[in-house]
Amino acid sequence: MLTAESALALFLMLAISSVSLFFAKRIKLPHTVLLVGIGVVLALLSSLPHLGFLDDLTLTPELLFFIFLPTLIFESAYNIHIKHLTSDALIISILSVVSLIVSALLIAFGLDIVLTLVGFDIPFILSLTFGAIISATDPVAVLALFKEYGAPRRLSLIFEGESIFNDGTGVALFLVILAIAETGVYESSDILHGAISFTGMVFGGVIFGLIFGGFFAKLIGYTRSNEFASITLTMVLAHTTFICAELFSHHITIFGEKFLISSIIATATASLLMGNYGKYKMPVHAAEFVEKYWSQFAFLANSLIFIMIGMLAITLPAEAPALLIPIVATIFIVAIARALSIYPVVGMFNFFSPEEKQIPRSWQHVLSWGSLRGALAVTMVLMIPDSLTFAGWDYSFSPKEFVLTLTVSCVFATLFIKATTIGVLMNKLKLNTFTKIEEINYREMLIYIYNATLRKLKELHEKGYISDTAYTTLASEQHVTIRKVFDELKAHTSDPRVLEKVIRLYAIGIERRSITKLFGTHEVNERVIRRVVAKLEYQSDAIEQNMYDARTHEHGASQDVFEYLADLLRKVTGRSLTQEERISDDYLYYRSLAIISRKVIKELNKLNACFEESFEAPHTAVHEITSVYTLFREGSQKKMEEIRSTNPKVFDALDASLARCALHTNEEQILEHLKERAMVTPKVSISLAEYLEAQDKFNETV
Repeated sequence: MLTAESALALFLMLAISSVSLFFAKRIKLPHTVLLVGIGVVLALLSSLPHLGFLDDLTLTPELLFFIFLPTLIFESAYNIHIKHLTSDALIISILSVVSLIVSALLIAFGLDIVLTLVGFDIPFILSLTFGAIISATDPVAVLALFKEYGAPRRLSLIFEGESIFNDGTGVALFLVILAIAETGVYESSDILHGAISFTGMVFGGVIFGLIFGGFFAKLIGYTRSNEFASITLTMVLAHTTFICAELFSHHITIFGEKFLISSIIATATASLLMGNYGKYKMPVHAAEFVEKYWSQFAFLANSLIFIMIGMLAITLPAEAPALLIPIVATIFIVAIARALSIYPVVGMFNFFSPEEKQIPRSWQHVLSWGSLRGALAVTMVLMIPDSLTFAGWDYSFSPKEFVLTLTVSCVFATLFIKATTIGVLMNKLKLNTFTKIEEINYREMLIYIYNATLRKLKELHEKGYISDTAYTTLASEQHVTIRKVFDELKAHTSDPRVLEKVIRLYAIGIERRSITKLFGTHEVNERVIRRVVAKLEYQSDAIEQNMYDARTHEHGASQDVFEYLADLLRKVTGRSLTQEERISDDYLYYRSLAIISRKVIKELNKLNACFEESFEAPHTAVHEITSVYTLFREGSQKKMEEIRSTNPKVFDALDASLARCALHTNEEQILEHLKERAMVTPKVSISLAEYLEAQDKFNETV
């Protein structure tokens, strides 16, 4: 129960975790590692008078499983691009299932052998339970480090995909093994039944997540006119999916057997669907807020978890020091098992895969060493019943306490040893260095920023806000810096093709921003924005994978797996798009391409003005890409004219609708302008907004 003392402990921990961010950066220590250390200190302080309230807030299976875990899973999966995930689906599936099972078995057999040698007679099923618990990696701890050290995008995606989905497969495997451990019966039929249950949990979780994610995406589509409703529904989605999956597993039976499904995989699937499909049904501002909200919520949950993991270490059984040899042996066994579940498995994958899909050896080193453990491992061990025991168990500590001690020790080892050294490993393997494209992009953008700063400086001087002396000094400093960056840029532009790729990536970024604005002003619908974004993703991926063609504007099928499912559902329910809707979508698509091409040309001209006239390489690249986008714009306009001429009735209705959207957007902007300058009272502002909204809806029906 939440009391005043536990509430105080909660907010004190949140305050400490926020302040500790600055200390972590200063001492160059991963934040999660520092939080665990802070947790240990807080646990020690809680024994002092007047500080006992610090341990009133403790980790419980319910708190971890139903509050924190859905948050972390949703935040990670929501931001994964499904096309990137499906392109590496095979290796992610292998790591999430095959490597997980291999690791769990190796840990179980290794632990069984070593503990017997040092005089501990532990049932094999308990060793296997621990193997399932400790084999799943923690996505939050790993990805925070990957972002900090700048790991390659594909490596980060593979690790993130493995971490999210092996959370689900790890829990599924753990629950199957725990059920066998509780019954105490280990027959071949139990193994078969366990394999069937494991498979059902994984695939059932995917189906359950698709159903819930699709349902909530549909609801958000209906509530798009209200940002608050859209935002609230995404907040509800993660925990509702998770809890309903748990309730389904506990209460639904088929042929007398409980039909178990993985709540973690269900939540991950629903989050993927929402992040790749459902978010295009939200208002633009709502979608931006949702990303920030979940990042903040995940930070809070992650901070509390790692602080309380640190505090949990102090509550380990008094006999824990006597387990020093088993603890040390277990840490080594877990590390070796992870390596053996990566190198041979990935090597086999590479043997049967084309070169572009293979996993480099340097990445395998990171996959092996970067396997941090955290919240999920602690969650699973706390789910073990206190009453669990085995025949002949005569130790002073219970099986749960034994597994808890090993688990917390391994979590500490991965955080304090692996997390603090993974940056060194990535640096040694040169995985955090700039690519050729990034080297040029970095310096080009510095020049762009410094030129913008010079323009602002000149403006301030002309307005009389700064003196002649200050202006001369600051302008001179800026020119010296720009000259230095120019010299560095010249040294990296020996290959004109690389420079052209950099400019094209910059242009694609402008297109992304422009299409988002068009979606915000209702000038494109969700189907069109998905189509344009898919085109941009295709082009940026082609550049990264060295399949770049400057003049490629169109490509093949742009649908991802969720869009295919949505189309299939529409066909089944008889709600396929009408001919008029398809024509309208085509017109809006080419219209948006014409608009964003014009925006790109405008921005490229600004960029071009930043380069010295004597520096021909960037001017040539910018002119080349500008000519390409001029052709794109002309081609799009030609397509628009064809649609207009062949479908005049559809175009007339669509043109009127677009004009209304433009007028309504302008009215909203004027009202916002009046509010910012306090030219209307709050009451008048609300009345004006309601009137304009009602008028817009009335015009749509006319």
